[in-house]
This record gives sequence, C-alpha cells and structure tokens, in this order.
Amino acid sequence: MIALAGSTRVWLVAGITDMRKGFDGLAALVSTALQDDPYSGHVFVFRGKRGDRIKLLWYADEALCLFAKRLERGRFVWPQATSGRVHLTQAQLSMLLEGIDWRAPQRSWRPQHAA
Repeated sequence: MIALAGSTRVWLVAGITDMRKGFDGLAALVSTALQDDPYSGHVFVFRGKRGDRIKLLWYADEALCLFAKRLERGRFVWPQATSGRVHLTQAQLSMLLEGIDWRAPQRSWRPQHAA
C-alpha cells in the first residue's frame, strides 16, 4: 500500500474509464470531467468496463504516479453513479484494493454472550 499523508483525499471517479489511458489521459479526465487539479496531491481512482482493473493517479514528491491493479477473480465494488466522484477514506481505499466491499464491510466475528 502507498503511504498517504493524513490530509490526502481519495476520490473514486464514478462511471467507466478507458483503461488504455495513461498519465496524460487520466490527468486530462480529472481536469475536464471532475474540474479538479490532478496535481493537488489527492488520489484519483478509476475503474475499467469489466470491473476487474483499477488505476490510481496520484501526484507526490513532484512526480505524477500511476498505479494499476487487476483482480484475478471478482470485480472491484463501484458506485452506481455514471458521473462525478465519491470520497473514500484511506481505510476504504485499502479495502477496495483488496477486493472487499468498502461500502458495508462485515466483521468476521462478533461475540454472542458475555461469559
């Protein structure tokens, strides 16, 4: 996982993104579709049509970084919205990257009775 500063915001870009886009194409998408600055230091997360691939665009330490991940099974959970963006916490981003449903995570165990 990448180490993000506490002030870094994570933005999930709603809808489907062409995964052939690289640094410049995704930065242009942030500028035009979201009307945001891709060099703000925030993380922008994009998902492809099939749902098994995501890309993260992040400007850090005077360099634009592009991270990609592909799931061998399953799909990344994505909102139903077709445009705009959704704010995620860093914990939700970690869950998303692991293929966990970040919208309603379930605890694996909960105590039933106090002894």
